[in-house]
Amino acid sequence: MKLSILGSSGSLGAPGNPASGYFIEAPGMPGVIMDLGPGTLANLQSIGAPSQAHVMFSHLHADHCLDFPSLLVWRRYHPTEAAQRRHQMMAPGYAPVHLGRLFSDDQPDGVDDFSDTFAFSPWVDRESQILDDLTVTPYKVVHPVEAYALRVEERATGASIAFSGDTAWTGNLIEAARGVDLFLCEANWGTSTDNKAPAMHLSGGEAGRAARLAGAKRLVIVHVPPWLDPAEAVAAAQQEFDGPVEFGTPGSVYEV
Repeated sequence: MKLSILGSSGSLGAPGNPASGYFIEAPGMPGVIMDLGPGTLANLQSIGAPSQAHVMFSHLHADHCLDFPSLLVWRRYHPTEAAQRRHQMMAPGYAPVHLGRLFSDDQPDGVDDFSDTFAFSPWVDRESQILDDLTVTPYKVVHPVEAYALRVEERATGASIAFSGDTAWTGNLIEAARGVDLFLCEANWGTSTDNKAPAMHLSGGEAGRAARLAGAKRLVIVHVPPWLDPAEAVAAAQQEFDGPVEFGTPGSVYEV
């Protein structure tokens, strides 16, 4: 299983680094887009086929889903690479309405029906879903909107990836990342949560602590906003976790 970073900036894009988006590949199946923030579809075009991918969303804040309308344009109207089949979409339960409004021409209350190109399944906390050779399990986390950490396991090999999505501290995050080969964890607050809004995000130190308590093998820090230095978030994580830690720069590829 291989994961590519399409974008890892937090809350909004940074120069040279779009907001959140990741691409998972496994042998013998379509790729899987995991979040699709603004600017990430452009990076996906250089490594995968946008019309040949399943999609899953940790949550539906704009920095994690706003390239979805552009993906629909590609899948429906590309002159040579339009989608030839429906793929799966997994997301919070209100996704068909929320995302459908982003694409609808019937404003202000129209909802585009994208069931022509995606078969939708809503997340249910800790209820696994099968995606070809992958098992994906959502864990409800702490954020102002319905949000999930996602655990992805390749059944043929046992390889595993966890993604925090956006969350404040919660034990569910540790369960999602239990023993994983690769843990992508947000650190939107950088080095400290002091004087930050509650129930929103993690610091680098908390990301490191979650990785340590979960027994993760490798930690990749993501979702660091443009006004913070990712290296400082990494250093804070290293104070808590003695395994490999790095920032997930766009274009980075991880094989597990």
